[in-house]
Amino acid sequence: MIDAWMRRQIDPTMDRIGRFTVQVGVRADHVTYCAVVLGLAATAAIAFEAYWIGLVLFLANRLLDGLDGAVARHSKLTDFGGYLDIVGDFIVYSAFVFGFALARPEENAVAAAFLILSFVGTGSSFLAYAIFAEKRKITTDIRGKKSLYYLGGLTEGSETIAAFVLMCLFSQNFSLIAWVFGALCWVTTITRVTAAAGSFTDDEPRH
Repeated sequence: MIDAWMRRQIDPTMDRIGRFTVQVGVRADHVTYCAVVLGLAATAAIAFEAYWIGLVLFLANRLLDGLDGAVARHSKLTDFGGYLDIVGDFIVYSAFVFGFALARPEENAVAAAFLILSFVGTGSSFLAYAIFAEKRKITTDIRGKKSLYYLGGLTEGSETIAAFVLMCLFSQNFSLIAWVFGALCWVTTITRVTAAAGSFTDDEPRH
């Protein structure tokens, strides 16, 4: 919901760091791989209930996730780079939640499963919209120059980060946070499906 605003705040700084990163010979794909490794390390820390370490590693993952795009813009945007970025995000988000299920399965497993299911809804509605937006040549640059169409919603990256931070700070309330955030994810999914119904209606009515 606030990703477009957040990008306007952080993009100038990330742009400068991205330019320097390219100058020292680091590629965008390298940054993405490092981000995924940090995200999975955060999952391991959460599984062992080292929540502060998990939080730091996850925030480092998010920092690199923003940096890889800046590096790509100063070198070369590629379809594989965009693909890798999206796949890495979905894996890290789901793995992070899975870490809480591993930490306290009796308390957290069902809520974690519900939240991961909710991510399937937001992820599939996001990617399916992007596919058909490309087919119909629908574009937007509200979130900067991207490899694919970014459809917004109530729960975007910024809100997900905020929810994960709360989970780490108040791990005893993970289930409550997961149920609430999962419900909000379904609101996002429904609004995206509604947007698709308005955008992708056939030009000619079917009989």
